Amino acid sequence: MAKRHIVYRRAEPPGGAGLALAERFEAIRDEFEVPKEFPADVVAEAMRAAGSADLATTDATDIPFITLDPPTSMDLDQAMHIERKGDGYRVRYAIADVPAFVQPGGAIDAESRRRGQTIYCPDKRVQLHPKEISEGAASLLPDQVRPAFVWDMVLAADGEGVEVSVARAMVRSVRRYDYVEAQQLVDGGSAEEVLLLLREVGEKRITLEAKRGGATLPMPEQEVAEDGKGGFTVSFRPLLASEDWNAQISLLTGMGAADLMLRGKVGVLRTMPDPDPRDIKRFRRQAAAAGVPWAKDLAYGEFLRTLDRTNPKHLALIHEATALFRGAGYTHFNGSVPEQPNHSAVANPYAHVTAPLRRLVDRFGLVVCEALSAGNEVPRWVLEALPTIPEVMTTSDRRAGGVERACTDAVEAAELRSRVGSTVEGVVVDQNEKGVVVQLIDFAVVAKATGRADEGATVQVRVDAAEIETGTLALSVVS
Repeated sequence: MAKRHIVYRRAEPPGGAGLALAERFEAIRDEFEVPKEFPADVVAEAMRAAGSADLATTDATDIPFITLDPPTSMDLDQAMHIERKGDGYRVRYAIADVPAFVQPGGAIDAESRRRGQTIYCPDKRVQLHPKEISEGAASLLPDQVRPAFVWDMVLAADGEGVEVSVARAMVRSVRRYDYVEAQQLVDGGSAEEVLLLLREVGEKRITLEAKRGGATLPMPEQEVAEDGKGGFTVSFRPLLASEDWNAQISLLTGMGAADLMLRGKVGVLRTMPDPDPRDIKRFRRQAAAAGVPWAKDLAYGEFLRTLDRTNPKHLALIHEATALFRGAGYTHFNGSVPEQPNHSAVANPYAHVTAPLRRLVDRFGLVVCEALSAGNEVPRWVLEALPTIPEVMTTSDRRAGGVERACTDAVEAAELRSRVGSTVEGVVVDQNEKGVVVQLIDFAVVAKATGRADEGATVQVRVDAAEIETGTLALSVVS
């Protein structure tokens, strides 16, 4: 919920700084031991599985599912259909049936446990599964019959969940939308009913999230584009409302999955403790220093939703709010429920089950929920794997986070390389005994700087070093 993704638009052929940046991304993958090509036996097994999967017998191809994803994505995990049911709603959410293509104990199973998750770099994705599965046989691409776990959820008029079940079925997506297209259609009044209902349900779920005390960190994408002359333009892209609505359907499903698991006393939850009160107080001080009003009775989750992602001072606060989202992990259980089952940002128990093409834990969570929903025993291979999942995911989360931070450092160094020796303007968003953290006003950069200044102050910052090859960025406050 607090990740910042970088979108990199590369010139062909790359030159100057562009070539250095591409080489740095490759070096980062080597430093963090990110797996490269899939072993031959994994690819061979994927090719066989693509043609002989264990497919569901239930036919749900009459349901006109749609997908909503970034325009270039080929690994489509989710498809949805929403309709009115009385004064409420019926949401059906089809999730790619990855277990149909992965033999427990087989080569793909072993390799996916080694990888843990898809690693996103600005220039490429290092996928969890071979493309024969992730971009082919298991992906919910339009006009293709695909196996899926179909979540069937009934909501009350206010958007609150009333019933949840999940079963395997064959589905077909009839239309693929990207977020910009969906947003334009809704805003323009020409969207089909399913998109209008997505907005309606999404907005009601956002209201319920605020009432629960939940919090979503509106972290924008960082877009990097080569100019073809060895330079770059770097900017932050605020998230669209359509992305928020879509995320609420995923959260709704994850909450339903957690409910099934807790009632069945078996599964693996995504958990996170409440923020440290000291961090909340510190964040309030940062907001005050930045001159951003925050009412005393307004919870931090509601405050985050008031921030303008196009305002540099607000953007800096969004960056600093990541300190409130620490401690997330995975908690497995079998036979008794965990003492602490909640995810503080969701303000509810929650499980990862909506991205099995990109995250290992979801494959096991889906099988657990399908068995519990049908009143069947959870397969032994899943029960045996559950205790190992938290460590695998923690390791892969650590790797993914390290890669993301290193790539961000490289991008920021690339953006400021031509400004070494000159000064730029920034806003101080934090300070400690070693210096300050500044949000540069004319650059998509939040970075540490030596020197002293009050939080909220606008300062001149000298760029002392900006090395793409090492991701080094050195700044100092000069006024």
